Amino acid sequence: MKRRYFIQYSLLFVGGCASATQTDLSRSAKPEKLRLAITDAHGMEELKRHYDPFRRALSEVLELPIEFYPVENFTAAGSALHLNLVDLVLAGPSEYVVVHARTNAVPVVELTRPGYRTQIVVRGDSGIKSLEQLNGKTIAMREVGSTSAHLGSTKLLMDAGLNPQVDYTPVMLGKEGFNALKNGKVDAWSASTFTYKRTLEQEGLSEAEFPAIATGPLLPNDIFVANSKLDPTLIEHMRSQMLEHQDKLMPTLLVTPNLASRFQNSKIIPANDDRYNMIREAYKATGQGDFIQ
Repeated sequence: MKRRYFIQYSLLFVGGCASATQTDLSRSAKPEKLRLAITDAHGMEELKRHYDPFRRALSEVLELPIEFYPVENFTAAGSALHLNLVDLVLAGPSEYVVVHARTNAVPVVELTRPGYRTQIVVRGDSGIKSLEQLNGKTIAMREVGSTSAHLGSTKLLMDAGLNPQVDYTPVMLGKEGFNALKNGKVDAWSASTFTYKRTLEQEGLSEAEFPAIATGPLLPNDIFVANSKLDPTLIEHMRSQMLEHQDKLMPTLLVTPNLASRFQNSKIIPANDDRYNMIREAYKATGQGDFIQ
């Protein structure tokens, strides 16, 4: 008899805890809507074209209206968080470490990027076979703060013993890096694995003609961060719901070719701030540690 009463009491206790959790969420500072910013989509038209299916699915999962808040870059996203104009931001790895440092934004979940690595490419007839041979050379990178084509390549070169401030010359050439390599204006070109493969296909060239002499480890993932002013219970609710219902969310990121190439076979996983330390190391090594102070 005592055992039966104990079991009944235990079930009542567990049920009570579940009810308490739901009550706590309902009593939290739950907003009437969530404002979503995405740092790599510029303008409302681009947001809607690429991310509207995801916005709609996320709204259903969280049972909250969600509206887009356009930002031009991660600096604008950071300002919007600071001014409480946005609630949730999807940011790239390098953008995340800056936004997190400046706003105390709360990491929520990550979107994995299978195969997302940095590669450093040279001309096949250059005679350059290793990263160490890039000492004294010029390397085309995309832009300051690019995860794969600046910070990732910086970390790769650092691990090979090269000091980014004295041992080679980085030049930020945007999308013209490969052309500069092809025309002999630089000695090497840094790009993501996706960009490298796509560029060779578009140019009708082979890896033998433009070999990658080094491939880095997996880079950190894209990450959702929440405004630190949101109620912690709501943030945890967003985290648990996004993890639980990723089967509804992830297919919506594959609708357009631009996102499909990025998020093919991706998963939603719990956020881990330590994964982004390699980005912080690269910022500091390039003398740009002020970005993450």
